Amino acid sequence: MKKLPLLGDITPAQFLRDYWHKKPLVIRQAIPGFKPLLSLDALAELATHDHVESRLVTAGGGHWNMQTGPLEAIPSTAQKEWTLLVQGVNLHDARADALLRQFRFIPDARLDDLMVSFATDGGGVGPHFDSYDVFLLQAAGQRRWRIGPQKDLSVIEGLPLKILSKFKPNEEFVLEPGDMLYLPPHYAHDGVAIGDCQTYSIGFRSPSYQELGEAFLQFMADSIDLPGRYADPELEASAKPAEIPRHMLATVAEEMNKVRFTEDDVTIFLGEHLSEPKHNVFFTGPAKPLAVGKFREAAAKKGLSLSRKTLMLYRGKNVFINGESFAIGRADKATLEALANERALPGTALATASEDVLDALYTWYTDGWIELG
Repeated sequence: MKKLPLLGDITPAQFLRDYWHKKPLVIRQAIPGFKPLLSLDALAELATHDHVESRLVTAGGGHWNMQTGPLEAIPSTAQKEWTLLVQGVNLHDARADALLRQFRFIPDARLDDLMVSFATDGGGVGPHFDSYDVFLLQAAGQRRWRIGPQKDLSVIEGLPLKILSKFKPNEEFVLEPGDMLYLPPHYAHDGVAIGDCQTYSIGFRSPSYQELGEAFLQFMADSIDLPGRYADPELEASAKPAEIPRHMLATVAEEMNKVRFTEDDVTIFLGEHLSEPKHNVFFTGPAKPLAVGKFREAAAKKGLSLSRKTLMLYRGKNVFINGESFAIGRADKATLEALANERALPGTALATASEDVLDALYTWYTDGWIELG
């Protein structure tokens, strides 16, 4: 897919400076002449799989209902006020993946997935907010958006959806196919279909520090080295046997304070954590993988590309792919950084790759992480 305009008459640098995390932006004809990449039948088929995250939201008479996938069937398009939501469509469709990659002016460490929403007339998920940035690209039909920067984000209790109890919009837009709306985190919004419509949501990862902290401590558990065992050779008789001795508390606190985390520790943790595929992502290697020699010959001719499910990041001397990490030498740095940034390598780039890298590439090929061509 050729590079798309996306942001109208402003550059990515201007967008990040003036809008990102700050205020909404409506971009008319962000992708001129855009047409939906998947039909409703294709979306409904995806929603039948247990490894695809999907939801069916119906509304009527003020009542909300949500059914999570896999979904055996969806309502007729003659029925109003229902919405089919399919997450991670980029994992299952090459065109959707190519569209998502158009937004790589934001680092891959933040880019999450492409969700497709199909709604019949009046369909939507109610006024709500997201904890992350989002681009809402209109793919087919029209959708009316009402948005507002309200501070009261309390939700109605007892509903299957997090619907704002005091929604107060101050702007309204109707998006046509090819139009796009950017919203920063926690910006209240409500989108309602005008007739049948499709909307593509490009979302971004925004992990909580609590989530990161818990995962980091689990990651570090195997690397902590505190030799020795608690002892108290100067112990004195206690008149209060149930009280934890002060010297015991002080000694243990002193040992715990010896635990130190370096920037390298955080780098490796973050790279592995952010490149870890989601729980419902599965890789399938080639049914009849080439032998290692034939693989190298084919790679030299055809080049290599990352599977659209693969997440590959790097920082300094460390490369991260699908939750695994390894250190690289200077000779291989340019090759692997190019693979991560371009998500592909020409065959000529493999001529200078080390044996270690060629062995790793072959393993990734047999695991389904990379593909020939």
